[in-house]
Amino acid sequence: MRNLYEVIKNSLHFNKFIIDGLVCVEYTCPLEDERLGLFAKYDYIVHVLSGKKTWTTINGEWEVTEGQTLYVRKGAAIITQSFDEDFCMLGFFLPDELIRESLQGYTVPITAQNDTTVQNFSAVKLEKQEFLEGFFTSMLHYFRSEMQPADSIIKLKLKELLLNLVLEKTDFGLMAYLNELKNSHKTSLQQIMETNFCYNLSIEEYAKLCHRSISTFKRDFFSHYQTTPGKWLLDKRLGYAANLLINSDHTITEIAFESGFADVSHFSRVFKTKYKSSPSTYRKVPIQG
Repeated sequence: MRNLYEVIKNSLHFNKFIIDGLVCVEYTCPLEDERLGLFAKYDYIVHVLSGKKTWTTINGEWEVTEGQTLYVRKGAAIITQSFDEDFCMLGFFLPDELIRESLQGYTVPITAQNDTTVQNFSAVKLEKQEFLEGFFTSMLHYFRSEMQPADSIIKLKLKELLLNLVLEKTDFGLMAYLNELKNSHKTSLQQIMETNFCYNLSIEEYAKLCHRSISTFKRDFFSHYQTTPGKWLLDKRLGYAANLLINSDHTITEIAFESGFADVSHFSRVFKTKYKSSPSTYRKVPIQG
């Protein structure tokens, strides 16, 4: 999978502002793949200027077209592209610290909250609102201007955007998530793993998503799960694949890739080791592993 944040940050081809880890970009899609796996260690907001894309995560699917806006939680997603029209967007990466700074001193207005609500939040399409339109119009002006605005102005506008998202009570799931993030001081390893296990990410990439060094990630992982990341991921992916074999009409090849396996032969081999049955046989007669 591609690291969306690093690709944009390090590219020489995108019109962008970079401020202390913050990245704001005006982006015309150069990618040729119809489906592409991407991950980002920060939340990000996408505002579509033209074209269409679909974001798919373990928790749902969101299609965004011209004039629509998507808030995406840090993690991995499969992006499906439409080539009917060139895709152009504004993108804004939002580090956790920026979110906490923006909401400090404000109460996030939520009527109820539970772990499931926060766990299941991956993304949300934001309804058109005056403050959003004003923000994108002003940022587009900065991107098209010959003079780059002061870093402090860009940072202030992003903080204003985040605060308005809260004050306007834009979405219950988003509010619950921002409330948890505001009150926490460390990225939730459990949440990252439980919602991203089905993607073909390396241990190093999972550590990046969790904002930990590899050694700290492995230590924290073992403390929580009492096993190694490699063993846990294999077991979790096989269980997910077994469920898809019974409850979907996807091909075995599709299920292997959707469950985080890069090689179908390897998937079939480890599946048979766990379930004492090949994937095709298991689909006909489920066997408990």
